[in-house]
Amino acid sequence: QFQVAESGGGSVQPGGSLRLSCASSDVTFEHYDVGWFRQAPGKEREGVSCISSNGGVTYYTDSVKGRFIISRDNITNTVYLTMNNLRLEDTAVYYCAADIEDPHRYCSGDVCLQCGYWGQGTQVTVSS
Repeated sequence: QFQVAESGGGSVQPGGSLRLSCASSDVTFEHYDVGWFRQAPGKEREGVSCISSNGGVTYYTDSVKGRFIISRDNITNTVYLTMNNLRLEDTAVYYCAADIEDPHRYCSGDVCLQCGYWGQGTQVTVSS
């Protein structure tokens, strides 16, 4: 079974920073678009950012533009989400995902929970 794992979450004050990591021992991320998503309590899972398989195209939802940066390290097979100037509304469980059957699904605006490979998420809590 393919495995994807998120890490790096934690509790920070508004204005603080965190760097999330997405890693896998079975999925070679350089062959697929990788998306970061988040789900706040009582809310649907939403797209936050994604990076194309070759790293040349990135997407950020409007609420995080200028604050978050997505990047790849193909040597370590890791996709990062660097989050700066965190706000209270950024509080959520953050997930990463890739889809072997449709390599570009998670940089297309599609949030398909029944598709692809998802991790169990990492909690980000922003509070004063």
